[in-house]
Amino acid sequence: EEAGNPDAFHLKTEGNGKLRQDSSCSALIFNIPTLIETISAGITLLPGDIIVTGTPVGVGIGFDPPKFLVKGDVVKVTIEPIGSIENKVE
Repeated sequence: EEAGNPDAFHLKTEGNGKLRQDSSCSALIFNIPTLIETISAGITLLPGDIIVTGTPVGVGIGFDPPKFLVKGDVVKVTIEPIGSIENKVE
């Protein structure tokens, strides 16, 4: 509720500074409220829990040839309006 309508969220993923994914959460097969409702039927969700929804077009296996993450790669994921997280592959 604090971040607004999750269907309006926009996801961008960068690999080593190159845009790999650019999609709206409205493109998910199951919308966020449905995912929360379904998961909550089986477990109690707590503040800080993360729900992994899958991925939009742009994953490495979809390239020809496939592109996989290797040690030293940097992945940055941004969800507008929430913010960004960046991790280095170890």
